[in-house]
Amino acid sequence: MATYVLVHGGGHGGWCYRRVAPLLRSAGHEVHTPTLTGLGERSHLVGPAVDLDLHIRDVTALLHYEDLREVILVGHSYGGMVITGAADQAADRVGRVVYLDAANPENGQSLVDVSGPIIEAVRPFGQVVNGVELVLLPSPDAGTMYGVADPADLAWMAERLTGHPWKCFEQPLRLTNEAAFRAIPQYHIVCTSTLATRDRDLMERARSAGRLWDIDTGHDLMITEPRAVADALLEVASTLFLGRARHRGRSQHLLLWFNGGSRVRSGTARRRQRGLGSGFRRVA
Repeated sequence: MATYVLVHGGGHGGWCYRRVAPLLRSAGHEVHTPTLTGLGERSHLVGPAVDLDLHIRDVTALLHYEDLREVILVGHSYGGMVITGAADQAADRVGRVVYLDAANPENGQSLVDVSGPIIEAVRPFGQVVNGVELVLLPSPDAGTMYGVADPADLAWMAERLTGHPWKCFEQPLRLTNEAAFRAIPQYHIVCTSTLATRDRDLMERARSAGRLWDIDTGHDLMITEPRAVADALLEVASTLFLGRARHRGRSQHLLLWFNGGSRVRSGTARRRQRGLGSGFRRVA
């Protein structure tokens, strides 16, 4: 059994993994979907103290108090900033880091540094509420900004999206245990449309190591393509189990991972081979 911690992005909450989490649990895994302070069902806690450091502490506290180890730590969008900081501070509890169409920061970078004009474009549409500058404010069609088009999904999201403190986006990430963090295997699941905009060397290294998948959908791929996201995450789990088997000196052919009794195809197989349309692949 693997343990997943799925961290959401800006303006979202743990609710955004509602379609992915059951798929992982049905395969026998433990799944946590924390909501960061000041967002989602914790939006009543928003205040001047909410920043990137606090969100990192949200995740490290979960790892500590739930005594989670060998965690597959997943971050979407802004969540990439959070999981990088959390893995740095709790490297002994993290087995894999997965960037889900997420920011990939270096030490000293903020989300503004990483995303530049993309995130700065939302700032003029924010507002100050009780002394806190909030951006990504909810609206009936806010989900379209995240690549969601289905009317039912947009309505569902509109009821749950919340404003996000801008302070989180401009605060630099400070790594204090970088060597241990860099030793953790890192994986990337990205939208096909964003692949060309990402750090070319980083993507090439991930591709060469078999740690890169792309899914042809919008930014909120955990909402629009939950099965494809879950399949990629199950493949990441299979690498963790294979590592355990090798450490114990046993070969158990764990690259063939079973999901509820049926074999999950390799990431090199396209989603249409599973009757799910096209667009999912491990980049090779």
